[in-house]
Amino acid sequence: MGDANLSHPLPTAANGSQETHLTCPDTETGWSQERGLTEEAVPDDYAVPVTANYPVIPNADALNERLAEAVDQRVGNFTVVNPSATGFEADWEISVAADGIVGVRMTWTEEDSQGEHLGYETHWYDAETGRAAYSTELLAGQEQLEALNELVIAQLEGEEISQDALQPVLGLYDSIAFNDDGNLVVEFDEGQVAPESEGRVSAVIASTEAAPLLSNFGTHAQEAARAVEEDFTAEVVETIGEATPVPGRMEDWTESIDCTDSNTRCVALTFDDGPGSRTPDLLDTLAEHDAPATFFQTGEMIDRYPETVRRAYAEGHQLGNHTINHPDLTPLDAAEIRDELAPVNEQIWRLTGDRPVIQRPPYGATNETVAEVSQELGLAQILWNVDTEDWKDRDSEIVAQRALDDAQPGAIILMHDIHDTTVDAVPAILEGLAEDGYTLATVSDLLGETEPGELYYSRGRPTLPPESGPDA
Repeated sequence: MGDANLSHPLPTAANGSQETHLTCPDTETGWSQERGLTEEAVPDDYAVPVTANYPVIPNADALNERLAEAVDQRVGNFTVVNPSATGFEADWEISVAADGIVGVRMTWTEEDSQGEHLGYETHWYDAETGRAAYSTELLAGQEQLEALNELVIAQLEGEEISQDALQPVLGLYDSIAFNDDGNLVVEFDEGQVAPESEGRVSAVIASTEAAPLLSNFGTHAQEAARAVEEDFTAEVVETIGEATPVPGRMEDWTESIDCTDSNTRCVALTFDDGPGSRTPDLLDTLAEHDAPATFFQTGEMIDRYPETVRRAYAEGHQLGNHTINHPDLTPLDAAEIRDELAPVNEQIWRLTGDRPVIQRPPYGATNETVAEVSQELGLAQILWNVDTEDWKDRDSEIVAQRALDDAQPGAIILMHDIHDTTVDAVPAILEGLAEDGYTLATVSDLLGETEPGELYYSRGRPTLPPESGPDA
């Protein structure tokens, strides 16, 4: 069952002070029963034992659908990503229910061979529009989420927070609510931004600091948090309000480039096999030149450098799937290919709140089975038509010269961010491309809409498959 007492204390703040309670209706008077609120359990048909419940709120269909989807996504993500998964539990409580606003806080307990790990999400509903909202939609936009992120960084200064862990992305800021003073409360999963031994990390932003960052809906929710109403009901609405860009989901906010314009000479820099120890240096260089890139990442390296993955996404770069262990996929059967690709999709979603739409088969090796599984997973196959051969010649000048000599409008350029010499070559590449009038683009900006399973080498010109190197 969901928590019988829907009022609960929040975790202890980073500064050691006790946070006040979230604003919740008083269920001791039978609030849930009187208003027809019921509870649904997801079927226990996953790979591990699952006990997961979520509320069903009358007249709030969009929220009910969102909660069911959130539970299913979280269970599926955990069981796909974690081969040592042994069990999963989900429970819920109402954080706000007043003035046509509902906030539902979900609590996840993931169990594996290392023990239990707690996580949280808070989802919202606005009866005026009939829309469900993510926590970041309490904020007015991406700029406001970035400002909130800076406030959180400042508040947690001195705590054992991982470098680059705090980034303004949906996958991190998925549990935001208000306490009964109207202060904004952000909580993070255990192990998400600090060592798991630190437990749950949270930050409380004063209502006066939070107010300028809020959307109209967020302001309404803040007011509702201050005014508990035992007679709350969700009104039936005839139409769903228009969807708006979701702060923290970068595809909604990253400025796209029109590579269909004949006057725009687009090229895409792509980096395989990372992230690596020098990828943060590469990100610094790309930021200095305001240059987007595409990173095809392996599951092994994602596990090693999760903060770098989140940072790359937050800075507007595209993330692609490059399998868990970098095998040649062509000798594998469909199940084995799926086992290489599906977990990487889920790893990236877990870190960012977004899943890739592109993959690069290791060594450029693909066949009909790889294409079929890629289609099933929603992934277009991206190869290349410019190979810097940086795996063979660990010389930054040679790598830069190859990239510049072979660049052409519509080109997809292959490199690897696990090599120091490649990272060192990028400044010269960016400067040379700019001098030649090229515009840097992500793969999806370069190609436009791609079809899952289809194979792409470049934009706008037929090319032969590349000759693959051992590190591709």
